[in-house]
Amino acid sequence: MTAGEFGSLIRETRKSQGMTQPQLAMACGTGVRFIVDLEAGKETCQLGKALLVAQMLGLNVGIAGHR
Repeated sequence: MTAGEFGSLIRETRKSQGMTQPQLAMACGTGVRFIVDLEAGKETCQLGKALLVAQMLGLNVGIAGHR
């Protein structure tokens, strides 16, 4: 999965749950700018925060091929 695909998944999931970017940012304790960058697929977004956002949206993140 690319950063862009991950960002799109975050955006689609957020919208399907009826949340705005500011609401998601507040729920995750991040800034709105981080959510905007994450959804845009910015590759330099902090992994820990990105995983926190995914978890807050109820997404399970795994590593393919990991044994």
